[in-house]
Amino acid sequence: MSSYDYYSILQGALATVSLSLISILFGLPMGLGLAILRWSNLPIFKDVAYFYVSVVRSCPTVTLTLLIFYALPQFGISFEPIPAAIFALTISTTAFNCEVWRSSLIEFPKDQLDAAYSMGLNRWDRMILVIFPQIWRQSLPGLFNEMTLQIKSTPAVAVIGIVDITRAALRVGSNTYEPLPPFIFAIIIYGLIVYAFILIQRYVEARLAHLGYL
Repeated sequence: MSSYDYYSILQGALATVSLSLISILFGLPMGLGLAILRWSNLPIFKDVAYFYVSVVRSCPTVTLTLLIFYALPQFGISFEPIPAAIFALTISTTAFNCEVWRSSLIEFPKDQLDAAYSMGLNRWDRMILVIFPQIWRQSLPGLFNEMTLQIKSTPAVAVIGIVDITRAALRVGSNTYEPLPPFIFAIIIYGLIVYAFILIQRYVEARLAHLGYL
């Protein structure tokens, strides 16, 4: 492999990280919103959220990407490859984040909710002042796990022409007729990216434990 080959794969890594971070940035609050809807007693909204999560979780990311990029234009909705990839990844991670958030909401102590009711806090204040400060700490392991899975889901967007780590390694292997070196390099890059997320998780948990929140 030449230096240009390594550079090409590193460019793919930049695309992988960028797409993943953007989708995570959108998916975290959207997943929380869906989790609140599923946790609520609002029948219609609760059912819609349940349907969304059930359908998206059962749909592979590559299928979702193809659907958005090739099928939506038939309804007059077109996306360029990068927005389509972000849209598909965000839709996917939102559904999985929803279940992580919802798990923490289900385990939230009922006596604390009763205390919030007795203090006269409205729905918004209960969520902001009482519920969210606790559930986000409980959700950290699951959310970081979903982030690492999101990194490994990005090869799905290669089907619409985006050059991520895997696609870049495949191109290099095709040009050099030596597929093993570029894929080994790609695996190393994936490992470093995921390890970076693990280090961030450990740091956050250590800080919370030092402050007495865990």
